[in-house]
Amino acid sequence: MESLWAPWRMAYVENAWLSSSCIFCETASTQQDEKNFILYRGQSVFILMNLYPYNPGHVMIAPYRHVDDLNKLTAAEQLELIQEAARSTSLLRQTMNPDGFNLGMNQGKAAGAGVEDHLHLHIVPRWNGDTNFMPIVAATKVIPEELAATHRKLAPIFRETQK
Repeated sequence: MESLWAPWRMAYVENAWLSSSCIFCETASTQQDEKNFILYRGQSVFILMNLYPYNPGHVMIAPYRHVDDLNKLTAAEQLELIQEAARSTSLLRQTMNPDGFNLGMNQGKAAGAGVEDHLHLHIVPRWNGDTNFMPIVAATKVIPEELAATHRKLAPIFRETQK
């Protein structure tokens, strides 16, 4: 049997459910954007990279306010969230040249939300052929680029195009 080593993943496995604080509220409250892979701060939402991405360039957009449902956002927050989603796909397309995107929100545990109590929108760049035999045969996704390298690509372009 072959082994695929991913030692960085152990920090998540060991600590993911230990914290009683909200990862989004905690991350947004710091001014350590590079350390926390925050790409952009808007009026009511912020964009950050997923620490455990499905693909390179996997970002999330979250409101600063701690809400668990899209309907609890104000109209202004909803508008900014969707505008930043559109801008993000444009910037990701320009920077990483994906063939498509998956955008999604998992509201509630039954829907697969890992963080149930703070709404966030996932944007996952996709490339034709990005699913190879590993997820099918080994139930393992191979991410071909280090998170910090992806951050170095994306951070300047997200900051350059701030409104």
